[in-house]
Amino acid sequence: MSISDAAAFQARTNATPAQMADLQTFIDRLTEANAVMNLVGPDSLPDVWNRHIWDSAQLLDYAPDAMTWADLGAGAGFPGVVLAIMLKSTAKSHVWLIDSLGKRCRFLQEVVDALSLRATVINGRAEENAVTVDVVTARAVAPMEKLLGYAQPYLQRGAQGLFLKGEKAEVELIEARKVWRFESDLSVSRSDPRGRIVSVRSLRRAR
Repeated sequence: MSISDAAAFQARTNATPAQMADLQTFIDRLTEANAVMNLVGPDSLPDVWNRHIWDSAQLLDYAPDAMTWADLGAGAGFPGVVLAIMLKSTAKSHVWLIDSLGKRCRFLQEVVDALSLRATVINGRAEENAVTVDVVTARAVAPMEKLLGYAQPYLQRGAQGLFLKGEKAEVELIEARKVWRFESDLSVSRSDPRGRIVSVRSLRRAR
């Protein structure tokens, strides 16, 4: 179910006042930075609570016990920064924000520092910076065939894959199975019925 604004997000997630304040600060910094570099489509900002915040936060319901996450191609901070904000009060939590573009990493680091998040920003290629985490995630990074290549080192270390995809997810999975063997589940996104959440396990290259 999509949500309309901050109040609806708080009601749906039971976010604390502190979490809501951090999310609003993040939105403010994103809006300011987006004016000088392309982090998100400007047309999506009026619907930021549903399109970006809720879209990201819903992943916590799919892995409620996960403490450590790696966000590949973290970009504007979705879903990684939102996850770090929602997990901030959890002592053993940590989120790795991995992106290959320096200016995006500088933005992410500013947000992490400003909000004192339990997060580490890594400027580099996702497949070359594998860390051991409970979940590896990504949004709007690459088609599934290529994305699974980026995520392979994390999945081989025991991570679950949770990937936010669009309405072509089913087609992407068919193409990916030409290169990879894996177990997967497909769920309808709660922020947009056209979107999908792809859960991946047991990844290996097809012979």
